[in-house]
Amino acid sequence: MSKFEFPPSIPSRPVWGTLEARSGKSHLMIADAEGAEAILDVATPEMMANTHIIFISNGTDYADKLRTLNPAQFYEGPSYPASVQRIQRVLSAAHMGLQVYLAGTESLMGQAMNEAVNAGIPHTAIQTEHRGSTARRMQCVHCKGMTENVEMDPFVCSHCGLNLFVRDHYSRRHAAYQGVCIDAEDPGNVPEPKGIYE
Repeated sequence: MSKFEFPPSIPSRPVWGTLEARSGKSHLMIADAEGAEAILDVATPEMMANTHIIFISNGTDYADKLRTLNPAQFYEGPSYPASVQRIQRVLSAAHMGLQVYLAGTESLMGQAMNEAVNAGIPHTAIQTEHRGSTARRMQCVHCKGMTENVEMDPFVCSHCGLNLFVRDHYSRRHAAYQGVCIDAEDPGNVPEPKGIYE
């Protein structure tokens, strides 16, 4: 299951690319779940000698395959929040020439991209590739709460309980799509939920 062809959408929605091996003094590869497949596709022994892999398994079994690449450093984290301090530390210690590879879910790529940009990594040194789940990280525009892994539209905000319409508008600053109350003018008139990409 890995690759998904996203339908055309509005300009604010991110467009994800395909990872390719680049020359650089060092490499940072951050992936979750099926994002490991993208790293396995692009990795070379020469690159791995200077590569730090940060992998968030999300219940998948790719960690052993990634370890067999023999990266200079390997970290397996249980979740993105548990791994963010390591990501920040690696980025803060980075030298010129670092190449950043982000692969997996939109949630992971958006949040990790924010960390890289905040650390001063130029956009030209950051690559992305979507693999795996198409679930979205959503921000409620009313309470500002974040809900992870949203797959249905509409959905109920996990913070304030409002019925939210899943919009394609994407906030790079929050690394999240925006959800707006669907029944504000007619409370209780909520359409039957369906998959976001149905």
